[in-house]
Amino acid sequence: MSKRDYYDVLGVSKDASGQDIKKAYRKLARKYHPDVSQEEDAETKFKEVQEAYDALSDEQKRAAYDRFGHEGAQGFGGAGGFGGFEGFGGAGGFGDIGDIFEQFFGGGGGGGFSSGGRRGNQAAQGESIRIQMTISFEEAAFGATKEVSINRDEECTRCGGLGAKSKDDISTCNRCNGRGVINQVQQTLLGRMQTQTACPDCNGKGKVIKDKCPECRGRGINSKTAKIKIKIPAGIDDGQQIRIRGKGNAGLNGGPSGDLYVYFNVKKHKFYTREGFDLHGEIPVTFSQATLGDEIEIQTLKGKVKLKVPAGTQPNTEFRIPNKGIKYVNRESYGDLYIRVKLIVPKKVTQKQQELLQEFSELEDKSDSIWDKVRGIFK
Repeated sequence: MSKRDYYDVLGVSKDASGQDIKKAYRKLARKYHPDVSQEEDAETKFKEVQEAYDALSDEQKRAAYDRFGHEGAQGFGGAGGFGGFEGFGGAGGFGDIGDIFEQFFGGGGGGGFSSGGRRGNQAAQGESIRIQMTISFEEAAFGATKEVSINRDEECTRCGGLGAKSKDDISTCNRCNGRGVINQVQQTLLGRMQTQTACPDCNGKGKVIKDKCPECRGRGINSKTAKIKIKIPAGIDDGQQIRIRGKGNAGLNGGPSGDLYVYFNVKKHKFYTREGFDLHGEIPVTFSQATLGDEIEIQTLKGKVKLKVPAGTQPNTEFRIPNKGIKYVNRESYGDLYIRVKLIVPKKVTQKQQELLQEFSELEDKSDSIWDKVRGIFK
């Protein structure tokens, strides 16, 4: 029988790009794969599509085909244009046929298994749930307990997770004998291959339910809204998370529940900023306080303390108050509080203040002033 034109087989023009050829091949390969196609000649068409793609996906083979026809393409490898293993290692390669296997067999021939390679009838831990919680600066510093509502899968209370009305409604699958998988021998491009796929009668569970639970409809789990109390540890910081074991989705086939992950967004404080477990803030002082010294009352997160500002304190001087910062998580120790002095210059003064400042200025020792130092630099 004379072979069809390869471009016609793939349904592309002769000036089609490599990407167009690959796209057309994948579409037709999925359509005619013997394991999924209902057409009688699906296997023949699948081989024809593979042969056409093998020739047109390789630049040298395609050039030979365009010049000499089918005989030119076959000159690069075994009969039928498949080119032996070379045909799978080129532009098409195992990557393309592997993509198809993955679609039909669940990841390169591992059909019948759910994510992670688990058989359908094996116990599996439930999926974890992740939520975000916004808390105040004080709640993060001191800890708190808050209640949240989450949607999660829980074991069906009516059937106890069986998925059936009663235990008598559950029987071992006769087709797979409770294994959940069946073996199939298939004729592929690489020869006869044995694959393992999910049992179609029990959907890989190994058991068949005669009368399903009317509430969960055989799933054994229901989606419900649950209220969970979250214990926020003292010292938690913005962007950090905690894990609460067993508060995620219910497990499958008797497996344990997943976990609940809580990610925290911490609001900013009006006065203090946080660096690790230390706090930083600024306190305004007047010229007379900085010059003569004073004792200032500071409001910390844990109450008021007295800060002694010594005479002659310079602007931006930073004072450390130990153990007045944030509590270390799961430890009985605290960070420190750092207070920076910010000198406040009055925008308006009274006549009396102006007279006193003028008198003070006249009494000042300007021999070693900053201006003398600046002038010395430019001399």
